[in-house]
Amino acid sequence: MTPAVEQRFLAGTERIELLYCPSSEHAARTPLLFVHGGYVGAWSWAEHFLPWFAARGLPVFALSLRGHGGSSGRERLHSFSLDHYVEDLALAVAAMRRPPVLIGHSMGALVVQKHLELATVPAIVLACPVPPFGLLPSAFSLALFRPSLWIEINALAAGRGASRDALAEALFAGPMEAEGVERIHARMQAESRRALMDMTLWGLPQLWQLNVPQALVLAAARDALISPSLAESAARHLSADYRLLEGLGHALMLDARWEHAAEALLGWIEERGL
Repeated sequence: MTPAVEQRFLAGTERIELLYCPSSEHAARTPLLFVHGGYVGAWSWAEHFLPWFAARGLPVFALSLRGHGGSSGRERLHSFSLDHYVEDLALAVAAMRRPPVLIGHSMGALVVQKHLELATVPAIVLACPVPPFGLLPSAFSLALFRPSLWIEINALAAGRGASRDALAEALFAGPMEAEGVERIHARMQAESRRALMDMTLWGLPQLWQLNVPQALVLAAARDALISPSLAESAARHLSADYRLLEGLGHALMLDARWEHAAEALLGWIEERGL
């Protein structure tokens, strides 16, 4: 039986959505706290990863950063900075019974990195991460070699929406069932223009201030947005372990072979006795 995913809210500057599996909440293992990337919310982890890890005895949680998912502030989205997102992550970490492993995807990985300027956690996992040196290399590469996709991504950032074909190209390694693409497309949203600027230049983590714990970087071999070479460079900057996942695209938690990513993550966690 698949563990149920439930919702509660954390009271901070904004009302922050936290998804979790009650069946695993009090398990003895180190909690896992998942942080979503841009344009989505905690729901991106709830479809597969939360119940899968809960069924294996790990306490699992995923937050929606302000302006995303079920959290408040959608109408003020473009006023939010990466520092605001770090506040939301700190609020969720403080709500855990024990210090969690932080798993950040894409933009969420950069939020996790910035959180390390302020606090320590047992371990971090950065999946298809925006690297500590920001989005500029990825943006230049996309604009130069895949200009049509670059235009579609900018349309999504502006809140105009991207086509289903562009979404599939950006997020997945190969063909996906039309129903799955449609469901994800319907839930995508705009991203904060201020946060995007922070990720490009203004709000990048200060590497010399980071309290980097044991760390893993997961790259997707068919990632159209954050290339494996950029993910590997991020791993070098953070002295992190590096794993390249074949047959997966950028949205590795939603891709057809998502279990490949989940198993790699679980294996690394178990190797470290977390």
